[in-house]
Amino acid sequence: MILGIGTDLANIERIQGTLDRFGDRFKNRVFTELEQRKAERRKDVAGTYAKRWAAKEACSKALGTGLAMGIAWKDMSVSNLRTGQPIMHVTGWAKERLDKMTPKGHEATIHVTLTDDHPWAQAFVVIEALPISHDPATPG
Repeated sequence: MILGIGTDLANIERIQGTLDRFGDRFKNRVFTELEQRKAERRKDVAGTYAKRWAAKEACSKALGTGLAMGIAWKDMSVSNLRTGQPIMHVTGWAKERLDKMTPKGHEATIHVTLTDDHPWAQAFVVIEALPISHDPATPG
């Protein structure tokens, strides 16, 4: 069952301008240390930040709140599996919101995809609730 869908489009040049103007102040307010390390290792630093910015916006929309209702930027973060597939992590208020919207007997999974084509970066997030399967041999 789909609990939420969100998408966002970010302008890489706008993110570059924000990085130029605010530098570490911007990075530390919006991105986790892991996200910053990943971005700073990439050739396209601004594009990497823009994709993660878009992912956070898309996730907040999928949670049904946007960023105005208490979710902090760092309550959502993107990392990558060894295959390169991005994965979304939620903590704090975002995790509380996710738990509240997940029906009893289900587990939420957040799917995220990122893409860019200069000057644009895009993210799409789908939150899915899957029934928790019980092993018949396990009581409960």
